[in-house]
Amino acid sequence: VALPIYYATDSRLKGFLFALISGISEPIGALIGWLVIRSTGDDMSQLVYGILFGLVAGMMIMICVLELLPTAYSYDPTDKYVTHSIGAGMAVMAASLCLFMV
Repeated sequence: VALPIYYATDSRLKGFLFALISGISEPIGALIGWLVIRSTGDDMSQLVYGILFGLVAGMMIMICVLELLPTAYSYDPTDKYVTHSIGAGMAVMAASLCLFMV
């Protein structure tokens, strides 16, 4: 994070501050997650698991839809590989979920 900011602004302070903000967000998120888990008692209920997994899944889906797919399509403008790769990836994930049920 720091290097692109430094080269874009030619300011070491801005590069350091953006890297600091980026780095401090992970421990703060971990603390919030720990507080949520701690507030549910000794054992988390299925509801808390469902809510936390739903939040994380939503974040990952938004990253894929807003960042990864547009970047993939920019490198494959004729759509020769991207759509087939998405389908193959979905098939692999579905197969692995089915295998976990066995």
